[in-house]
Amino acid sequence: MADEAAVRATLITELGIARREQIDGRSGLEVMQAMLAGELPPPPIALTLDFLLVRAAFGEAVFQGKPGFAHYNPLGSVHGGWFATLLDSALGCAVHTALPAGRGYTTLEIKVNLVRALTVKVPLVRAIGKVVHAGRQVATAEASLVGHDGKLYAHASTTCLVFEMPTLSQPM
Repeated sequence: MADEAAVRATLITELGIARREQIDGRSGLEVMQAMLAGELPPPPIALTLDFLLVRAAFGEAVFQGKPGFAHYNPLGSVHGGWFATLLDSALGCAVHTALPAGRGYTTLEIKVNLVRALTVKVPLVRAIGKVVHAGRQVATAEASLVGHDGKLYAHASTTCLVFEMPTLSQPM
């Protein structure tokens, strides 16, 4: 909770997408750190699904989320898509932290294993993503979704395509 409060204190209140001029010349880690420092806006999905980037280091990204009733499926537990989105964010952003300036990525494949149901009785979970391999064209990462009680709720892996990002002087 303390990590989340510290991040929320620095966040830009308006959600959005960073403009190209705000990210040109920055490494992926610098972009993530700028988001944590409140220099770049948090993406709209963070509000929609009630999760937040709370830490970024080279090769690692940690998101924290609050499973809510709005995330329930017809069976009375948190929908697997919420698990997958939170894990995909941690996986992708972990890869992003390992990329130099001018490089981007997109998810090619994600595999999610749900090992325990989530309900609102679990107040917070963390998706901890770590890079396994960051190459020039392909990167892989793994992530775990862990509750406040230390229990594992899900784990995932991804393969990402790494590519050159257009700069301001290049058309998209």
